[in-house]
Amino acid sequence: MPKVDTLKEIVQKKKEKIILAKQALPEEQLKAQINGLAPARPFIEAINKPRTISLIAEIKKYSPSAGLLRQEFDPKTIAGIYQEAGVQAISVLTEEDYFQGGLSYINEIKSLVSVPILRKDFILEPYQVYESRAFGADAVLLIAELLTKENLIQIMQIADSLGLDYLVEVHDERQLKKILTLKEVNLIGINNRNLHNLEVDSQITEKLFPLIPKNKAVVVESGIKTSQDVLFLKILGVNAILVGTAFMQAENIQRKVEELMGW
Repeated sequence: MPKVDTLKEIVQKKKEKIILAKQALPEEQLKAQINGLAPARPFIEAINKPRTISLIAEIKKYSPSAGLLRQEFDPKTIAGIYQEAGVQAISVLTEEDYFQGGLSYINEIKSLVSVPILRKDFILEPYQVYESRAFGADAVLLIAELLTKENLIQIMQIADSLGLDYLVEVHDERQLKKILTLKEVNLIGINNRNLHNLEVDSQITEKLFPLIPKNKAVVVESGIKTSQDVLFLKILGVNAILVGTAFMQAENIQRKVEELMGW
């Protein structure tokens, strides 16, 4: 049997979803909704603190690699626990088909927390950036592999014009080289997970981190499960970690956050 390419499947589905979203809410209407919104909260500033490692805690119900993560899933309750635990930012998975997420989750939690919110999804075109801002996101995830350099520049310019920060994610040296030529990229995500086959390799971080200039902030994603993992990344000099599965599977989320971060 041929191997399933998960990323390819997700992107195909996402393209269909964008067409439907544009029909339901045309771009001009979306832009009109943005007028008068309070400024976005500064995401990079919140997670880029000297001599410490920050936590971006994720809200997600399901993952293609681990299945259903949390039976009792209420984004508002989870966001409240994260805020109480002292996280620096919250990531919300909004992809519907493979992660059972929803854009509405961002709006639901925005007024309950004071920390910035990252929209984690598969962003392919400008429409989704306007959509992210309209629905209350303060930052967006951009996956380098999915966007040409030209697309990236265009999307980052739109994000800048809307006051949104962006986390640009890479998984290999080729993708990293591509984004390092773009001076606008100040926050780089290293994803230890291969999005095609969903395998995690923590050595990706060890390989890529030394190649990133010191003036860029770095977030490590995927495969972070223990306080030892966090300590290793802190010593390495990583600015922040993004953790979802470990918290979503924990019986007591707050205790797991404190245990992982040593708070």
